[in-house]
Amino acid sequence: MSGEVDGTPAAEDPALVAGVPDGFERLWTPHRWAYIAGQDKPADDSAGACPFCRAPTLADDEGLVVARGAHAYVVLNLYPYNPGHLLVCPYRHVADYTDLTEAEVAEVASLTRAAMHVLRRVSHPHGFNLGMNQGPVAGAGVAAHLHQHVVPRWGGDSNFLPIVARTKAVPVLLDDTRRLLADAWDHGGDDAGEDAGDDAGDDGAAGT
Repeated sequence: MSGEVDGTPAAEDPALVAGVPDGFERLWTPHRWAYIAGQDKPADDSAGACPFCRAPTLADDEGLVVARGAHAYVVLNLYPYNPGHLLVCPYRHVADYTDLTEAEVAEVASLTRAAMHVLRRVSHPHGFNLGMNQGPVAGAGVAAHLHQHVVPRWGGDSNFLPIVARTKAVPVLLDDTRRLLADAWDHGGDDAGEDAGDDAGDDGAAGT
């Protein structure tokens, strides 16, 4: 228990209490509190409150939009798991994959493939995580508007930071990432003939 020195509370010496110091410094990431506190998450399910409905109404650089199709678009994740983490979203405010039209399904799929081609050319990832979280119980941060995750992965990108310090290091500014990917997209990023295995042996590192 804490003692007192001249009537003033004093912190106890940790060496005198049970337990062993863990040997890790603390990496403080106060910017993550914005996400934890719900910044940019809609308070209700209405389209007017939805960040994925709002993003395509803005200029590309302001909304972090990388590419636009007829029925869906590609946007950077504001809270990326890895550099270049993209989201493929239908313009229409719809929550469930089964509610998409055939045209929306086709374009979400084609934009997902194009995103992989662009990311392979720009940053040479070793693999990808693709997926949709359907509903809050499945981990969807904005459950009311469907979005497909395209997360580039590199060998060793799951280091001690997220495991021990609950921290993810993302060394590239979002504006720079958006510009880099948008420029690459404009130069043929949706080329379906690109060999998906071209970069399989590349030693590119996360953040390049």
